[in-house]
Amino acid sequence: MDLNQFFYQISPEHALQAVEKAGYHVTGRYFQLNSFENRVFDVELEDHPEGRKNLVVKIYRPERWTLDAIQDELQFLDELANQGIPVIKPLPLSNGEKMGSYQGLEFALFNKVQGRLVQELTPAQLRQVGRKIAQIHSVGEQQVAENRINLTTEDYGWDHLDILENWIAPEVKGRYMKAAEKIFSTYEELSEDVDFQRIHGDCHKGNLLIKDHRDQDNEYFFVDFDDFLNGPAIQDFWMLLSGPFGEVPQELNALISGYQELRHFDEAQIALLGPLQGLRIIQYAAWIARRWKDPLFPQTFPQFRDYIYWAEEVEMLESLARG
Repeated sequence: MDLNQFFYQISPEHALQAVEKAGYHVTGRYFQLNSFENRVFDVELEDHPEGRKNLVVKIYRPERWTLDAIQDELQFLDELANQGIPVIKPLPLSNGEKMGSYQGLEFALFNKVQGRLVQELTPAQLRQVGRKIAQIHSVGEQQVAENRINLTTEDYGWDHLDILENWIAPEVKGRYMKAAEKIFSTYEELSEDVDFQRIHGDCHKGNLLIKDHRDQDNEYFFVDFDDFLNGPAIQDFWMLLSGPFGEVPQELNALISGYQELRHFDEAQIALLGPLQGLRIIQYAAWIARRWKDPLFPQTFPQFRDYIYWAEEVEMLESLARG
């Protein structure tokens, strides 16, 4: 059985064995967490050096990241945690490393952290979140992630169109390609002089948790740095908005206002919002296509093969291409 087939069939028993291999003793109780890209389990421990009862094991999808790219992710989390920024940093394995291997699949362990998902954010809360993003970016700019992708059309655009070549409904394929090419050329032009740095890359509300405190302000922290990359700061803003950025300018202003309390923000990057949204739409479709052999994806995205899916995608891309 190849690694991909093994990954599709990963069971809780495999996860428990990986944790045991890493030097932790499990009770056998577990809970599988939602994750399309990786396999993630909440595992109960018999003992824990910090007195915690659970940890989280993340088993990485094979052939997505190189070993060095995964190490870049774990190193960034360590750097952030060492600067006092609330993130979930990787736990050491019995050999002192932060990444292990189980039957050919890489995995890492993390403390389980309690927090609740964000539904809506007030302007005051958005300013708070903006400050948190600024803290992450202040660490991120200190060096480049050599083994992660750059948010350019070369790494994050044209190859996605190649993947989608045989998936787009033929009735709208020409329009899709034309809109995509326009978005790519606009992004290339506007981002030419923009500084890139390490960023979260997938900053949406599903990756933002709130930890409630009785006697102090609530604490916001981001999870899931699996997509972290080198890119423009504005990429970590727009997915937190409740609607199209042109319809909720007060939300974007609140995020930027909080961010600017701690570091400079180049407001010329606001012009990248439309192209970045277009790149994300195309990347998301290519992600589904690339993962189609994983049984989880056809079950979850049955509409992906339908004309209506691509017709709706084209409408959005053409709107973004027009600016």
